[in-house]
Amino acid sequence: MSSQPRPAGKSTESTAATESTAATAVDPPVEVHPVDEILPPGRMLVASLQHVASMYAGAVSVPLVVAVAAKMSPGDTAVLMGGSLLMAGIATLLQTLGIGNFIGSRLPFVNGVSFAGVGVMLTIITTQGGVEAGMPVVFGAIIVSSLFGFLVSSYFSRLVRFFPPVVTGSVITLIGVSLIPVAYDWIVDASATGTPEPGSVGLAGATVLVMLLLQRFTRGFLKQISMLFAMIFGTLLAIPMGLADFSKLDDAALVGIPSPLHFGAPQFNIPAIISMCVVMLVILTESTADMIALGKIVDKEVDEKTIARGLRADALGSALSPLFNAFHASAFAQNIGLVVISKVRSRYVVALSGGILVLIGLSPAAAALISVVPMPVLAAVSLFLFGSIAVSGIQTLLQADLHRGDNALIVVVTLGAGLAPALSDGFYDAFPAWAQIVLGSGISTGCLLAVALNLVFNHLGGAVRSGGAGSAESARSAGSAAEAEAVVTH
Repeated sequence: MSSQPRPAGKSTESTAATESTAATAVDPPVEVHPVDEILPPGRMLVASLQHVASMYAGAVSVPLVVAVAAKMSPGDTAVLMGGSLLMAGIATLLQTLGIGNFIGSRLPFVNGVSFAGVGVMLTIITTQGGVEAGMPVVFGAIIVSSLFGFLVSSYFSRLVRFFPPVVTGSVITLIGVSLIPVAYDWIVDASATGTPEPGSVGLAGATVLVMLLLQRFTRGFLKQISMLFAMIFGTLLAIPMGLADFSKLDDAALVGIPSPLHFGAPQFNIPAIISMCVVMLVILTESTADMIALGKIVDKEVDEKTIARGLRADALGSALSPLFNAFHASAFAQNIGLVVISKVRSRYVVALSGGILVLIGLSPAAAALISVVPMPVLAAVSLFLFGSIAVSGIQTLLQADLHRGDNALIVVVTLGAGLAPALSDGFYDAFPAWAQIVLGSGISTGCLLAVALNLVFNHLGGAVRSGGAGSAESARSAGSAAEAEAVVTH
């Protein structure tokens, strides 16, 4: 009795199918970096609202300062605020989602209006004879300087190798410490007398206490959104204290599309353009430091290409801003602190924040609802944000060789010079306007000093030392610099 042979083709197909199934079974799942993680809708929405709430005061501060100093009407002030919120959202979307492989760092970055150009803008408005003549010149200068920033971003990003831990740690620490006085100023601004009132201080203290209790006794998602709960608690507590103002909701329209070019067509004035180009370089410097800081926090490589894409997003958002009556856009440092506290690193959470900011910019009623949060409450949660940034800087400094006197000196000078504007109001008021552009921003001053001192001590210094102990010190310096560069680029 002979057996029937099996068809060779069928056997091969069966074997291949079995091998394919086995291969599929052992293939490990594709790992998604936390930065690229998409959270469940509920968690994503709440986390996004935290970002919006933490940056709202900063986003509207610049248009408010400019409007008050220029004596604008309430209508013009509302136009500036709406446009600033709208463009903050668009710039955030450019930064987090990007366009192709050319624009956007694709990091959890919230963008908003930069403080760097306030002094220059007010000078332009004054010299041009008021708002009607000055604002078109301001917006024309912003457009040209932003295009300049876009063009130089690729070259500027190559400076990343000059940002080892001693530089980035010094700058990150400076960012956090220099922002802390802002929180206390918000408590002062909440009072009619110009001095902190017991009620405002008590409200801020109660908000801090709730935040600490939630951080200590909650877990998981509740712990991540503790800041939002603390803000809600503080706002509710402010109602019986008479510190919550809901009158802003009375006349706020549900929908209000910002009027493009509300102040007229942009005008191009050479001195104004030159001044704004300097402002743009300051913004690029701050954004570079912020991107490196955030990359370390979220454990994501930030190389020259990433920085160049991020700087282009800043510049493109800034170039579009004047069309909707807004100013230069740059990264918001306080939201880096929120990433540290919440431990939510998803860029899609921040992208949703950008979408929310766009909706708020198109809805005066939504903007008014967020502005109900009292300034002492915002100040309380900001202390956590700014302090977290400083701690991140200290952690980065631990990677630097601070036993070497040169590196310690870089930290000392960076913090000493960078904190001058924050600790002494009006310290540089007697300087020319062009000098105040850089010196008035302690973060920019400190960043430039840290990079320059690192060049002198860790790059140029080894070339002039020779022989004996000097050669050994030079070798240690070169090794330290190489290790520092490896930390940044890897």
